[in-house]
Amino acid sequence: MSAVVVGVVFLVAAVGAFYTATVDDGVAAEQAQGPTVDPFTASIENAQQRLREVPGDYTTWAQLGTAYVEQARVTADPTYYDKADGALRESLTLRPEGNDAALTGQGALANARHDFAAAAELATQALAVNEYNSTAWGVLTDARTQLGDYAGATEALGRMLELKPGLASFTRASYDAELHGDLAGARSALEQALETTQGGAGEAFCRTYLGALAFSTGDLDEAAAQYTAGLEAAPGDPALLLGLARVDAARGDVDAAVEGFRTVVNAQPLPEHLVEFGAYLESQGRAEEAEQQFALVDTVRALFAANGASDDLTTALFAADHGDPAEALAAAQAEFDRRQNIDSHDALAWALHAAGRDTEALPHAQQATALGGASALFLYHRGVIEAALGQGDQARATLVSALDANPYFSPLHAPRAEALLESLGGRP
Repeated sequence: MSAVVVGVVFLVAAVGAFYTATVDDGVAAEQAQGPTVDPFTASIENAQQRLREVPGDYTTWAQLGTAYVEQARVTADPTYYDKADGALRESLTLRPEGNDAALTGQGALANARHDFAAAAELATQALAVNEYNSTAWGVLTDARTQLGDYAGATEALGRMLELKPGLASFTRASYDAELHGDLAGARSALEQALETTQGGAGEAFCRTYLGALAFSTGDLDEAAAQYTAGLEAAPGDPALLLGLARVDAARGDVDAAVEGFRTVVNAQPLPEHLVEFGAYLESQGRAEEAEQQFALVDTVRALFAANGASDDLTTALFAADHGDPAEALAAAQAEFDRRQNIDSHDALAWALHAAGRDTEALPHAQQATALGGASALFLYHRGVIEAALGQGDQARATLVSALDANPYFSPLHAPRAEALLESLGGRP
């Protein structure tokens, strides 16, 4: 969601990508056995046991592959991608025709690897087999969102909601509403999703994004309340701890923020988590500690690349922020060539700005903020570019919009936005 300060979450194409049919089964097992049971591990173990007994069960092979995709997200271990790929291929080997479950799983895997065009194609193939497959509609929703086909994503989401209103569809509805600037609708959809859960992973997921939604509007108290409630349902959940670290950082509680960020990167050493922690340390003048986090980014990124996943978006933003415009442009252009959505427009705009090409950057910055739910970070980027082009009045208005949306949007860039605004004459 828009509370994420740097890049996109590496393993999740969209907020609604969390749940699939297989994972719902795991959550059901968790709720039956108690909150100490990891639903993803439960799904995997149940599938593996079934396949030891019935190795030709193509449906269970598909479920196992999908569970591996989710386990990769939870553990930040990309080696699960190859396991997922193998299980899904086995399912299709056993049942090459009419196997919408395996095609849907492959679509989810493609989304996780950021191959969104392939994900859309696989979801479409699955729906050609079974147009009532709500999970396939969800995969298609995610892929279209990331490809910048927002109207198509809303259409696919509507079909999913008709077929299976519940946790997976309501969370996607929330993200769709937020993208279009309907924050009340986004909150309402998450509250509906929360009503379908019974604690554990489902509640933690909903509260993670209720907290993120509150944080994105600068409501620190509500964000903290949601994250804290989520941790009661799922103690130690890294996404919730990350949210609390952001709140602590915004409140100026440096020790708590550093401890929180450190816990998150130890549990989930994803590139965007390492970059965010490093950026926070950098904002506190702790450059040497920041570099220690940044030094790990390339290693982790290489591990994901070796398992078929790419993240040029985070690379572009990081390079643009840290004085490497050539790398920023190369990564941003590569991402933009794959998909033209608001995230890639923003990254390309910021990379072009870093390279001193603000005239080219501005149309991309305008596209990044045109959908209705523009993030404070995107608005800040646009305001900086407008200021660089001598559009003082417009830059002031844009920077005010960024800071009014969320004065805590970035520990590095929010103070810079304030300083730039003052240099331009302050608020209109």
